[in-house]
Amino acid sequence: MATAERRIAHKHFRLDTGKLKRAQKALSASTETEAVELALDLAIAEHERNRLVTEANQKFLKSGIIIRDVFGSTAG
Repeated sequence: MATAERRIAHKHFRLDTGKLKRAQKALSASTETEAVELALDLAIAEHERNRLVTEANQKFLKSGIIIRDVFGSTAG
């Protein structure tokens, strides 16, 4: 887990058992709880990557850099 401190809370969810089993297998999780935790970790990591990519893209667009197509391959 990304944080040093883990807070555990008992939650009760209604989940598709087939989807849960597929996720457990795909994530090589030994328990359903571990599968849910790994899936949440993956979702959080993907969100952070997307945020960083968007931030980098915005910096690039604001930088004013002009890209020239020296090969003429993008001309319509």
